[in-house]
Amino acid sequence: MCGVFGIFNHPEAAKLAYLGLYSLQHRGQESTGIVTSDGNRLYRHIGMGYVSDVFGDEDIFQGLPGPIAIGHNRYSTTGGSRIENAQPFMATINTGELAAAHNGNLVNYKDLKTFLQNRGAILHSNSDTEVILHLTAHAGVMPVEDQIRNALRQIRGAYSLLLMTKDRLIAARDPLGIRPMCIGRLNGAVVFASESCALDIIGAEYERDLKPGEMIVVTSGGMYSEFFYWEKPRPAHCIFEFVYFSRPDSKIFGDTVDKARRKLGKQLALEHPADADIVISVPDSSNTAALGYTRRTSMKYELGLIRNHYVGRTFIHPLQSMRDLSVKLKFNTVTGVLKDRRVVLVDDSIVRGTTLKLLIAMIRKAGAKEVHVRISSPPVIAPCYYGMDFPTRTELIANRLSKEQICKQIGADSLEYLSLDGMLSAVPHDEKDYCTACFSGKYPIEVTDKEKTGCSP
Repeated sequence: MCGVFGIFNHPEAAKLAYLGLYSLQHRGQESTGIVTSDGNRLYRHIGMGYVSDVFGDEDIFQGLPGPIAIGHNRYSTTGGSRIENAQPFMATINTGELAAAHNGNLVNYKDLKTFLQNRGAILHSNSDTEVILHLTAHAGVMPVEDQIRNALRQIRGAYSLLLMTKDRLIAARDPLGIRPMCIGRLNGAVVFASESCALDIIGAEYERDLKPGEMIVVTSGGMYSEFFYWEKPRPAHCIFEFVYFSRPDSKIFGDTVDKARRKLGKQLALEHPADADIVISVPDSSNTAALGYTRRTSMKYELGLIRNHYVGRTFIHPLQSMRDLSVKLKFNTVTGVLKDRRVVLVDDSIVRGTTLKLLIAMIRKAGAKEVHVRISSPPVIAPCYYGMDFPTRTELIANRLSKEQICKQIGADSLEYLSLDGMLSAVPHDEKDYCTACFSGKYPIEVTDKEKTGCSP
């Protein structure tokens, strides 16, 4: 999962891109970067780590001039955690300089990589985003919009994509609209972002989401939109964006994340009430679901776990050893709240189970008499090939163990999950508009065994 941000026609484009990326830090912490244009050439600065670290020196922005910018926060799904894979990528093709920033995952990356290498392409990374640039370059002599359109028709998978030349900004979204992307306005500037919270931080007004299969081109002469895909399949928005990944103050897929999560919590309480004294959440992604849960019960919501916000999200660390260490650094218990209480612990999901096991041990050590776990989504039983860092089936605890076995392994007194139908009832639009592959095993884009080897390594 990654975050992308783009802005056209603003004198402080690089600084606004920095702020946008800062608000999208939850979508990736391995690397970050910004590319700008002053109308004559492109300028690039990338680095490993947090946005505030990579762009901590004010002088950096002197080297990023111009009114156009795109930025990217990364964590790896395709490609390892190294500087060569940091985005945005830049290349010089027959139509000039081109930069690209991509959120998602291409399921046919391996085949496309082989295709390009067999035709002499030299790849400098093992990121699927670089393949998009090469496909654009291989399109032949034609306007850059036609080159990009040609590339988009060859890739399969999830992508919210920003590309820029020296004088234009181009945004595109995959035909199923799996990953979010919105468009906003800031006076005379056009802004694109993975989530609307990146618009809020710079004072831009949310206009709408990009439509599945839509490509928008912005130039000094104006903006136009087209659909690059011949067919118009039914959308398959990633429902896990609502469950966990997006910020609660964002609007995605036509609705606010906070509203959806509250509904998830309310539905969870209806399906699985508990005989306990208080409700607590695993902060911060489960806070609103826990609030929703309490609305359907007589129990109070309490702050039983405190999060250290200077430690990143454990879910998106690439190494399990780092995830385990981050749990201990990231959370602490409030003994006065938990001591001698029967506790309902609301979490958004269980992937590997290691984080929850450590948290329950901490809660018991603080004196809780009982710990009843309630999950505001169904069991995660299948990997994601569209950009979410869900591991192989054997690493997914719900794919290996029964609910009762998981409950015992994590040390809970009881464990219940929200049903698939209950989850779908809490989100806007038709239930068929969502990808639920990680919960149901039903993939909206077929992924062959050969292609799986090129995804989420």
